[in-house]
Amino acid sequence: MTDTYIGAIDQGTTGTRFMVFDHDGQVVANAYETHEQIYPEPGWVEHDPMEIWENTKQVVLEALEAESIDPEQLEGIGITNQRETTIIWDKENGRPIHNAIVWQDRRTTDRVEQLQDEDKVEWIRGKTGLEADAYFSATKTEWLLENAEPLKMQASRAQDVHDRAKAGELCMGTPDSWVIYNLTGNHITDVTNASRTMLYNIHDMEWDQELLEEFDVPEAMLPEVRPSSDENYYGYTDPDGFLGAEIPVAGALGDQQAALFGQTCFDEGDAKNTYGTGSFYLMNTGTEAVESEHGLLTTVGFQMSGEPVQYALEGSIFITGAAIEWLEDVDLINNAAQTADLASSVDSTDDVYMVPAFTGLGAPHWDGRARGTIVGMTRGTKKEHIVRATLESIAYQTRDVAEAMEADSGIETTTLRVDGGAVKNNFLTQLQSDIIQTDIARPEVDETTALGSAYAAGLAVGYWESVDKLRDNWQIDREFTPEIDAAEADKMYDRWDDAVERSLEWAQDEEE
Repeated sequence: MTDTYIGAIDQGTTGTRFMVFDHDGQVVANAYETHEQIYPEPGWVEHDPMEIWENTKQVVLEALEAESIDPEQLEGIGITNQRETTIIWDKENGRPIHNAIVWQDRRTTDRVEQLQDEDKVEWIRGKTGLEADAYFSATKTEWLLENAEPLKMQASRAQDVHDRAKAGELCMGTPDSWVIYNLTGNHITDVTNASRTMLYNIHDMEWDQELLEEFDVPEAMLPEVRPSSDENYYGYTDPDGFLGAEIPVAGALGDQQAALFGQTCFDEGDAKNTYGTGSFYLMNTGTEAVESEHGLLTTVGFQMSGEPVQYALEGSIFITGAAIEWLEDVDLINNAAQTADLASSVDSTDDVYMVPAFTGLGAPHWDGRARGTIVGMTRGTKKEHIVRATLESIAYQTRDVAEAMEADSGIETTTLRVDGGAVKNNFLTQLQSDIIQTDIARPEVDETTALGSAYAAGLAVGYWESVDKLRDNWQIDREFTPEIDAAEADKMYDRWDDAVERSLEWAQDEEE
């Protein structure tokens, strides 16, 4: 009998990956391609959706070819994606009307401040579980409808964009919807991605008419919302398309919820932290949408076919891995692997603190005008101190969120499951354990984002029988336990608070 597999498309912030998994949740094929980061203005971040789709096709074919896997051996495909990133495209010809506006983009900060001035923050949080922030898709969609370049469409006038959206001629979606549309022709998203748009009511589990009115987003352009693991499938790949096979697309989760799923955090109180471009700490809160009083987000964790929604608390940290990329950009390091050696070559940062608020601060501060800050430098400060301070900033930001999580949930995290590229760095992972004063568990398969979407699709098509089988797949690669005492960790963390204070409210409008 020919072996069969599940494929996972992981459409991330910096690139797109395709992974193929077997029944044991082990990787049997893998291909990756980066895409261009476009910065039209300070604080603006865009991607080219067509480049993303071309790269998606390329990595799928590359991975299958490298391991001589026939597309027909795929029993299903799952999707996971950078969340909140917003794309609007022409329904008929599939052409985007503008570049994707990326989750990191801050161009709508003024609009968010208007919402704050109008006392609409609590109103929005009550419906969506989200902070009013430029991070989410609502203000990005509003901006695109008002400002998208009409030259990319058949329409010739900017005002036609809204009319075409109302007529259902345009589709809005996050990258999962974009990939699903290109794979199947269907305009669909899952509950986790819908919950990140700031247009979706997570209690009623439907697009919220009042929010659509606030942001002037026609419902006709929005995708159908389906479970994360969907036994009815989102659709099939075109047998005459690039794969040459008809394969069910049956699972989708936003990347952080996918990592929660891939880490088998199926039970209330289970928590994970993913270290990517940013870091995202999620705790499963079961079927209750726990409201945060400490700057966290309440979000949809996942939904299985025919089952109630599972909710999560989330701490969204905008810049962690991207801070290490910045070290490369300014030539302090040649590659990320160098950071451990450089950081461990000094005993401490010599009281240097780096706050990587390059795109503002997320949880629990939520300050869109905070900016990157290095404090405490002297003439004796070396690049080793700055590199170490950058790694420490990742750990401190995680502690900010961990403390808020504990206060909101009343659950003490005894072991934190971690994943993402940065956790391959043993120095950073040990540092994280020290700063947060918690055991850290790193799994064997650390690409848990792709794995989670594969699990969702695999459960839907019957490749895996139950979540219990998935729990059996989860294996620890290494555990880290605190090596410094709590008093020392607290002292270092107190100084971090002082550094954050200095980064707040830095960016101002030119007219100010």
